[in-house]
Amino acid sequence: MGRISTARVAIAAGFFLVVTGGLFSAHATDTVTSSTVSSTVSSSSNTVSTSSGNTVVDKTPSTASSPSVVVNNSDVCVTGVSAALQTGFLGLSGGKTIRDKNCERLKLARSLYGMGLKVAGVSLLCQDKRVFDAMMAAGTPCPYDGQIGDKAKKAWLENPGKAPEGTRLVIEAGKAAERKAEKEAESSEAEADHQDPDTTP
Repeated sequence: MGRISTARVAIAAGFFLVVTGGLFSAHATDTVTSSTVSSTVSSSSNTVSTSSGNTVVDKTPSTASSPSVVVNNSDVCVTGVSAALQTGFLGLSGGKTIRDKNCERLKLARSLYGMGLKVAGVSLLCQDKRVFDAMMAAGTPCPYDGQIGDKAKKAWLENPGKAPEGTRLVIEAGKAAERKAEKEAESSEAEADHQDPDTTP
């Protein structure tokens, strides 16, 4: 096993050196271009002077370019992004699409409302904590298992854990649970002190 592992490491190292050596030789070779510049000087002797020189290009220009991610369908809630990175030896580029869940929620709610399913459309929008808090503040709470109005409000107050995370109802319920736990802890400590008094001689 030790010989096999050593052989694999040696092969991988040799392959790495060959690849990097090829990249280095491909990118590090200087390119020499010749250019000749001629100029004519008008005078009584009609003298023509010519100068020539060599231009050395040290590195090849960057070649990595970002791919274009195009979303043709306007009804799809995705956004295309791309990026590229070019170094002296290696170039990388890539692209992806980012899903917009809030855009999807709006389109789905609009579709449900257009089909006459108004309660379902409102329930879908109420999955957003901002909409949920706004509906509760306006006195028109979000539907709860088919219930609307005061019945829905009562059901939400009795079951705050089913509300979207981060809503005021959930935050207030969490604070109330913490206060209740603190009171229970204090009462249990007081009962323990009352049942086991300190009897020092």
